[in-house]
Amino acid sequence: MKRIFIFCMTVILTMTANAHTVVSSPDGRIAVDFDVKGGKPVYKVMLDGKVAISESSLGLVTNIGDYSGNLVWNKEKTKKGTSTGSYSLKNIKKSSVNYVYNTVQLHLSQADKPAMEIEFRVGNSDVAFAYNLLEKGERRSCVVTDELTTFNISDNARGFLAPQSKPMTGFARTAPSYETKYGLGEQVGKNGWGYGYTFPCLFEVAAAEKEQPLWIMISETGTDGKYVGCRLLGEGGGKFRIGFPHEAELNGWGCTSVQMALPGKTPWRTITIGNSPACAIETTVTWDLVEPRYKASRQYEYGKGSWSWIIGMDSSCNFDEQKRYIDFSAAMGYTSVLVDALWDKQIGRERIAELARYGKQKGVGLYLWYNSNGSWNDAPQSPKGLMNSSHIRRQEMAWMQKTGIKGIKVDFFGGDKQPMMQLYEDILADANDYGLLVIFHGCTLPRGWERMYPNFAASEAVLASENLHFSQGFCNEEARDCGAMYPFTRNTVASMDFGGSALNKYYNANNNRGSRRVTSDVYALATAVMFQSPVQHFALAPNNLTDAPQWAVDFLKQVPTTWDEVKFIDGYPGKYIIMARRSGSQWYVVGVNATGETLKTTLQLPMFDGKTVTLYANDAVKEVKLNKKKTLKIEIPNNGGVVVM
Repeated sequence: MKRIFIFCMTVILTMTANAHTVVSSPDGRIAVDFDVKGGKPVYKVMLDGKVAISESSLGLVTNIGDYSGNLVWNKEKTKKGTSTGSYSLKNIKKSSVNYVYNTVQLHLSQADKPAMEIEFRVGNSDVAFAYNLLEKGERRSCVVTDELTTFNISDNARGFLAPQSKPMTGFARTAPSYETKYGLGEQVGKNGWGYGYTFPCLFEVAAAEKEQPLWIMISETGTDGKYVGCRLLGEGGGKFRIGFPHEAELNGWGCTSVQMALPGKTPWRTITIGNSPACAIETTVTWDLVEPRYKASRQYEYGKGSWSWIIGMDSSCNFDEQKRYIDFSAAMGYTSVLVDALWDKQIGRERIAELARYGKQKGVGLYLWYNSNGSWNDAPQSPKGLMNSSHIRRQEMAWMQKTGIKGIKVDFFGGDKQPMMQLYEDILADANDYGLLVIFHGCTLPRGWERMYPNFAASEAVLASENLHFSQGFCNEEARDCGAMYPFTRNTVASMDFGGSALNKYYNANNNRGSRRVTSDVYALATAVMFQSPVQHFALAPNNLTDAPQWAVDFLKQVPTTWDEVKFIDGYPGKYIIMARRSGSQWYVVGVNATGETLKTTLQLPMFDGKTVTLYANDAVKEVKLNKKKTLKIEIPNNGGVVVM
């Protein structure tokens, strides 16, 4: 018996010694193990002592050395510490952030090569890591040809993932533009449509009986012109790895590799972990890890606006209709109108200047649409050829500044290679010089850009509202594929320019034909809160002032676009969601239902402290007094919504 005890203790001590827990979260729940086995660096992530990410690989492949093997861990050079800070941003899900991460820097060397460091930062819901290649002697640059970072998740996990499109497909060969439908909890083991998945990637690992499930979100942040935008490649079962851009992106222009000056640091890989989707909806890791790239040239103002194209399409881009939309925005108390494609041909610069002057009198500024092209796809819409060349772009922006234009919407990028990431950054930096806010469409996922670039407003990077105009099938599944999905996925890591909250019954200027909206009016109000973007160009139309319910119009007049706090209450991706956002002292509790039947539930609403609340439900509005328990019973019809404020 004594021998058995000694043997067991020896095994336990050996396992503990080999675990190499290098850093844990401040609350002790998350632990990161690290080791170098056979010269190969590996890591593991635990939550409450249970494996979240099983042993997975780390490493870079460069033209100065393969940093995925033959490495020595120089433990005496390990640096541990704490990263704390605070910042304020009006354009993300939480206006004031205080963060604490425990950190470790691990020093790895290879004979006669520059060393590599791997830095881990671990917070109470997030693990982040990045590589740093050091310079040595005269070696001050390199090319990173591949990244061998892997994430090994349980084979039983289910993914809520958006497949990346085949390059040079879709409209005018503009893919990939992050505009594909998320899977509804599909069993892992695939690789999307053969090209991996776009970030963020959300997984649920089902729990054993009486145990809590595990939710894992993988993404990246801090990507700029010094790196490429990456994707997640499935390698079978629950094994995934970082993938560089496909060589066919951008019509074959540019390399898939990274040119890097030394010392050079990669973007952060982020793993958000918890026992409910709250970890993804409430995390701020995307912005905690980055810093501003430049100072704002002025104080940028966000807000609501109108947009004729979503209802009226290209023909609505004419002087009279845009003037009507300026009047509509003014009547709604909105601060902008987005003038979409073809304005240069169908309105002209002189009359755009006239519209800008008219809008200024009404307190309404203009955003102007531009084609990003270049030579990387066949998108024909104009104005084009003005955003891809620095001297031409700056001349154009100087004209916009003189004319009083508020911002720009730049479309049709279609690739994540380093030259394209540099173009995003250059457009943003130049626009800041001329005091312009920037929205991107047909584009990559923004990765921390709200904090990095102070004039960045939002990006599309999602299957957005235009598809409601084009497809009745998309309308039929709007609540499932958008309302009950995007708050868990795309919108967790960046502002999302969806362009929704329509009150028309039909996506047509006469409101009598075309694609028919099947979601309720309260659903439209709920998504105005759920879909976070500091600039919202809603899919409303001037006719809504007389043909939509007054209570719905009044709500969309006053709903904020900037928020101070967010809380997850209940829900499951693709089925339903109930969440809350706070602006100042006002809370908005909102939900949508895509379960296929009426959702009945009781909400705990401590934020209202037993007060009388305004309840929007079943396409009606009423005042309700909360009981002493601060609870409220609600019913949300399928394809419907609820708002409590």
